[in-house]
Amino acid sequence: MPAAPANEAIWSVSALNFEIRTLLEQGVGRIWLEGEISNFAAPASGHWYFTLKDERAQLRAAMFRNRNGRVGFRPRNGQQVLIRAQVTLYEARGEFQLVVEHLEEAGIGRLMRDYEALKKRLSDEGLFDESRKKPVPAAALRIGIVTSPSGAAIRDALSVIRRRSPMSRVILYPVPVQGEQAAGPIARAIQVANQRRECDVLLLIRGGGSLEDLWCFNDEKLARVIADSKLPIVSGVGHEIDFTIADFAADLRAPTPSVAAETVTADQYELMSRIDRLQARLAQLQREQLKQNSQRISQLIQRLRAQHPERQLLSMRRQLRFAASSLVQAMKGRLQQQHSRQTLLRQRLHHQHPGRQIQYCRQRVEQWIHRQDQQIHRLLEHKRQQLQLQARSLDDLSPLKTLGRGFAAIEKQGRLVHSAQDLETGDSVSLRFSDGQRRARIDD
Repeated sequence: MPAAPANEAIWSVSALNFEIRTLLEQGVGRIWLEGEISNFAAPASGHWYFTLKDERAQLRAAMFRNRNGRVGFRPRNGQQVLIRAQVTLYEARGEFQLVVEHLEEAGIGRLMRDYEALKKRLSDEGLFDESRKKPVPAAALRIGIVTSPSGAAIRDALSVIRRRSPMSRVILYPVPVQGEQAAGPIARAIQVANQRRECDVLLLIRGGGSLEDLWCFNDEKLARVIADSKLPIVSGVGHEIDFTIADFAADLRAPTPSVAAETVTADQYELMSRIDRLQARLAQLQREQLKQNSQRISQLIQRLRAQHPERQLLSMRRQLRFAASSLVQAMKGRLQQQHSRQTLLRQRLHHQHPGRQIQYCRQRVEQWIHRQDQQIHRLLEHKRQQLQLQARSLDDLSPLKTLGRGFAAIEKQGRLVHSAQDLETGDSVSLRFSDGQRRARIDD
């Protein structure tokens, strides 16, 4: 029997198994494998033990309790599965095995790989960039819906639209939403909607389902049609946890069909409340405008009083009349604009529902307009009376009024004479009366 060489190390079994385990875990590491389950066992410990095999070979595998609790099904013998596992060695018995970290049915695994590959490719291409997204209207009056006419999704969406925005018009583009051939009709429906331009936004909706049920929404051609759409598209496919390629290509993703309908409709009660707030704001702005105009008229009157000469008085009268006329025209224009706006609001409310609240709002608006008309007319009449009174007061203070009472103004060399000391014998003076002038000479 040959002796061991003195210069070579002698390994123990445990050291060798440890070294092989290290080489496997670091050299091969975690990998994906597909195969058939056999010899499946689930003891009381909660761990799963099975053999993964194909036509030519097999491997022992273990999936521990903290991992298999995340699997949504219980494996069975003969089932094809896709696993992600750590390649290792069970040192105690020197057995080569797999420690499974993730397990799924093989068919779904392939779909998921295809889904992730397409998602990455289109994302790298820039198809999902936010810069491509179009703004989605928050209160659309023409809503297009691309979905099955008999599914729960259309019923949920119509229920939300009728409740929140009964004035909105719905255009249905009926399409199949399940099956390998469904992607084509969906894409054509979107293209038809873009050609007709009969709606403001498109809802692409479908109820929940399995990955296979929703697979038509992972079609590349459909994604490109959605991205190229001129109309904004809101995607509401499946449940909140379901994500499809169509969701990423759409301008907005809603977690459910109902939420998609809510996203593009304005609540009618919130709309009426907003109208009330706008009316109050309009009344406040009008009061402020009236106050500013009143202050401006008062300032003009004070300037007229201070400046006094006839030419400036006439000029200021013209400016004041112009300002008053502009104020009247501005107020009439504002009233006409407000009246037109109120008429438009009444027409919109008339088509919206509910009738009793709309009638009540209409009565309130008409009463408010009537009160505002009366208030403005009273204010204008009051300002006109003030203007006439001020004009008469200024006229009473005019020098020509004084001359009309029998007085005369004496001017010497174009300057007004205020005292007899300013005149000498022989001076030529001008006497100005209310109806003309005369020349005179000072004798004594």
